[in-house]
Amino acid sequence: MPAASKVTAKKRPAKAATASRKKSRKPQLKTSPERIAKIIAGLQKAYPDATCALVHSNAWELLVATILSAQCTDVRVNMVTPTLFRRFPTPAAMAKAPLPEIEDLIRTTGFFRNKAKSISGAAKGVVERFGGRVPQTMDEILTLPGVARKTGNVVLGVAYNIAEGIVVDTHVLRLSRRLELTLNTEPKKVEQDLVKIIPKDHWIDFSHELILHGRAICIARKPRCADCTIERECDSSDKTWSSH
Repeated sequence: MPAASKVTAKKRPAKAATASRKKSRKPQLKTSPERIAKIIAGLQKAYPDATCALVHSNAWELLVATILSAQCTDVRVNMVTPTLFRRFPTPAAMAKAPLPEIEDLIRTTGFFRNKAKSISGAAKGVVERFGGRVPQTMDEILTLPGVARKTGNVVLGVAYNIAEGIVVDTHVLRLSRRLELTLNTEPKKVEQDLVKIIPKDHWIDFSHELILHGRAICIARKPRCADCTIERECDSSDKTWSSH
């Protein structure tokens, strides 16, 4: 009786495997001054009035709103802060506020217990160490509970027009990588990369513009490349590599 014939799986052609690997292009930095200037010009054209979306009337209110914005939308924060500030309008009033009452007023922003502690601690720090006024240097503002570089940059840039750095939130981080302005994933390192290539007189506006662009056009899952004013300067657009 003849031996049973062996059935073997077909090997994948080498060319096909090579072609598949080429579909994903490894990102690389593209930070020439000419390209940066074109990106900035495109963003300025699209968002000539870009500004912070958090509603506030002074540096203290902006500080509190920025603390609340962690893991929360600006829309939700803007719904919460009017009542919060009517009840406790100044750092001195907030410093004396019962923690459970602060928690109750900010509950819908998420992580409300930690945020309440940060807000209360920041209020006490502003009153006790800075005479009731939010400080105007990064070193000083970072001593307040709940304040990291992102919050510091927001307050200094928006409230005082002081460019100490560039705000790096989830949108700025995502778009900076898609545009190949950085290869880093840590906000602090991304900021360090950006301040080296973005002119200092545009540090404040650049983050506002990228945030608006990230919300409206260059969204996380399906960027609207056809509507993008800087599409010509973008070799990524999630076509050749993924930033996620």
